[in-house]
Amino acid sequence: MSIPLPFRKPSARDRVRQEWIEERRREARMVVADVAHHSDHMLRLACNVLVQHGESPEEREDARILLVVLDAKTPGRLPAPDRGGRT
Repeated sequence: MSIPLPFRKPSARDRVRQEWIEERRREARMVVADVAHHSDHMLRLACNVLVQHGESPEEREDARILLVVLDAKTPGRLPAPDRGGRT
């Protein structure tokens, strides 16, 4: 999103983009609120939206922590260790 400048009025494009982001944020919150009924993939997408576009630092941090929990839950997503035991 472009930085609002004092001499520039917000364009229609800026308003539409902000509305789109707000809609994606609302959908992401609904997915995270109903964790039991959504796949891990969908939860990762929702968390990524909230990490980038969350309204508060707490919301962004909570989404980041949920991503860490999801990654710990699915160890198959991590690269396999080599023969020396390193990843």
